[in-house]
Amino acid sequence: MWKRGGMVMQIAFTYMGTVVGAGFATGQEILQFFTRFGYWGFLTILLSTAMFIWLGTKMMLISADIQANSYEDLNKTLFGEKLGSWISFFMMFILLGVTAVMLAGAGSIFEENWNFSYQAGLLITIAGCFVLLRKGMNAILAVNSIVVPMMLLFTGIVLYDTFTTPESDRWLTLVTDQSPLAAWSAPFLYTAFNLSMSQAVLVPLGASVRDKSTIKIGAWIGGIGIGFMLLAGHIALSLHMPGIQQYAIPMGGIARQLGHTAQWIYIFLIFAEIFTTLIADIYGLTLQMRQRVTWSPTVITIGILILCYLMSQIGFGTLLSTLYPLFGLISLGWLVLIIRHRKDPHKPRK
Repeated sequence: MWKRGGMVMQIAFTYMGTVVGAGFATGQEILQFFTRFGYWGFLTILLSTAMFIWLGTKMMLISADIQANSYEDLNKTLFGEKLGSWISFFMMFILLGVTAVMLAGAGSIFEENWNFSYQAGLLITIAGCFVLLRKGMNAILAVNSIVVPMMLLFTGIVLYDTFTTPESDRWLTLVTDQSPLAAWSAPFLYTAFNLSMSQAVLVPLGASVRDKSTIKIGAWIGGIGIGFMLLAGHIALSLHMPGIQQYAIPMGGIARQLGHTAQWIYIFLIFAEIFTTLIADIYGLTLQMRQRVTWSPTVITIGILILCYLMSQIGFGTLLSTLYPLFGLISLGWLVLIIRHRKDPHKPRK
């Protein structure tokens, strides 16, 4: 029973840690997808939370049913053999870009906050990724089991501080000039994008767990945890609207008000969220590449790390700004297909 409970929490923490990436932790995603829509944000967060619970569970259960080796197997199940292969290839390209940007962000944190050079920060992060990735899925579960509870604790502190501040109920009264259509489309875009990006780790995670009830409970707890952090961030950011929109890292502006120690913890958590996203994406990329080439996992991982290191030298912002809208459209199509997917009772397990 204790072993099953531990696995449930590892699934929940890994789910939360995969979705709650650096964009979430900085507050930019919450601001852009929810808070700027005023009081609508509370209701759209509830909708997004429901979709994370429902579709996150469904994605991992499908992965368990088909015994997926990587997210390419899931995409072939959803889109068909040929189109699924192309979608997975496109996702591999996007994940490489995202991983390079994350690596660059980690280097910047070392340079701007911890008195290391940018290059040293990159190399330290790469070394940490390589060491942990040699342990496979167990490393991802272990890292998220440490980072996510810390993030939940920090979120609780921010929420407590917000509720002790005058006008803490602004999240219920904040008005907006944004259209209701934009407000209600935001949770679908947000959920679709994050779930499709999370395939890299959630698909092999679902396939590795034999007990479906464990997957369901873990996914439910993870989805509720994501919703809690979304709502807490939204409540805190609403208190400081509209001025908080000028910050590149909105939650950083709030953390500064909590004191030097809280700000240091926050910077560490930003790096930790970047790091968990890095190892999850590289792990997923390695699994997919193993289905395309005959190289060993170690060689593939080293190759991905070298490629991301080289890409982090030149930046990837322009290319990503071009690809993200297209990826958003594909993510919405992916969301529709996973909603419509029905298990074939006559199809044998792999």
